[in-house]
Amino acid sequence: MVDQKVHEIILASIQKPVVGEAGKTGSWSRFKPKIDLDKCTVVKMNKDVCHFCWLYCPEPIISRTIPPKINYEYCKGCGICAEVCPPKAIKMVEESEL
Repeated sequence: MVDQKVHEIILASIQKPVVGEAGKTGSWSRFKPKIDLDKCTVVKMNKDVCHFCWLYCPEPIISRTIPPKINYEYCKGCGICAEVCPPKAIKMVEESEL
């Protein structure tokens, strides 16, 4: 059995991302995610049923709202959200298309 002190140490080591920790990083990539709200499961069902984009985003820039919103000032354009989206509602597009 693990004692309480070990649990406190483990919990204290968990890091939480902070928007803007590295400054505005939205200019790091010319490709950005664009959500097709007609395909988004969260929007179609009007329920918090998916939000894989929010869950897997390495930065806290996708809101867990209906509809999800992306903070482009901090989005680095990694494309993870587009890869994990089950209905493929997110596509990476050139910034000029937003």
